[in-house]
Amino acid sequence: MRPVRAPDFLRSTQASYDAIAEAYTAEHPDSLAGRPLELALLTTFVELVRAAGTAGPPVADVGSGPGYVTARLHEAGLPVFGVDASPRMVGLARRAHPELRFHVGSMTALGLPEETLGGIVALYSIIHVPDDQLPSVFAGFRRVLLPGAPVLLGFQSGDEDGQQRLTERYGQEISLDYYWRTPDTVAAHLEEAGLEMYARVLREPQGEEKMPRAFLLARRPAPGPSGVFGRAVAAR
Repeated sequence: MRPVRAPDFLRSTQASYDAIAEAYTAEHPDSLAGRPLELALLTTFVELVRAAGTAGPPVADVGSGPGYVTARLHEAGLPVFGVDASPRMVGLARRAHPELRFHVGSMTALGLPEETLGGIVALYSIIHVPDDQLPSVFAGFRRVLLPGAPVLLGFQSGDEDGQQRLTERYGQEISLDYYWRTPDTVAAHLEEAGLEMYARVLREPQGEEKMPRAFLLARRPAPGPSGVFGRAVAAR
């Protein structure tokens, strides 16, 4: 068989983060520190995993970067591994968190059997995925999630969808596309992929941030009124 050629956006994203990995990690060793809302949402994700009964199988931190989200999920007691497209980012994450598993890979092709993950976290990683790739990415999420397992997404947002290409960062020449989307846009893609929404949160820009941050919690539906989502419906 011929090897599958990675999409152009994925190859440019990988090369760009390889170029800036050390500088990026030095600036963002733990971007959740001092972010109470993000930490609360991560805690909510952990509790949803447990309530859904999917805490035994591993959780995937997709676009794990320096590994600080993976580490916090591990500290919360979940079996977890990180996935990132950049080999240099993966190397730095392994160095910072040698007790954890990090793999080079992409959310466009997770390469996992069906119904094997207890949950997926993707904080600020779908921002590099083009619009036409989101449906297949979210369909892939649904495929590998166990019934009832949750998804937590975080991304830059705005009043309308948009795109920007950066050609320089940290003094390095790169080619990196950023996409910002409204919560409604991303929620529609999730629902079209067969995932059901649980919560939408929008945070105003803080500090040097220029755009709001959106967070969506969804899950792969579980058959019948089971798990935390089903019990909530049954209790009404």
